[in-house]
Amino acid sequence: MNRSMPARLLPDENRLRRLDADPEELSRGLGRLVFAVLELLRELLERQAVRRVEAGSLTSEEVERLGLALLALKERLAELRDAFGIHEEDLQLPADLVDALTEGASPIELDEEG
Repeated sequence: MNRSMPARLLPDENRLRRLDADPEELSRGLGRLVFAVLELLRELLERQAVRRVEAGSLTSEEVERLGLALLALKERLAELRDAFGIHEEDLQLPADLVDALTEGASPIELDEEG
């Protein structure tokens, strides 16, 4: 494309064309993106929990509560994926991305309720 001329002055074939996308396909793609982010957050929480358990910074009661909460979260996300027709393999993120995000992360402190 001729960078010296503004786009409005260029012939039609040189202008960027609008994306004509199917709204349903866009919705599915957005749904997959949202679920991928949720799955990433769940996995980050799970890794953080494992680190805290291994560090011995949780009581046995906290370990039990945390394990049950993570299991419930995983099951609920699976239910929602099924309801929206999204397959787990559609959400696979590179392991090195998750590793990079968890490296150097500060521990998450549990409050008395959670």
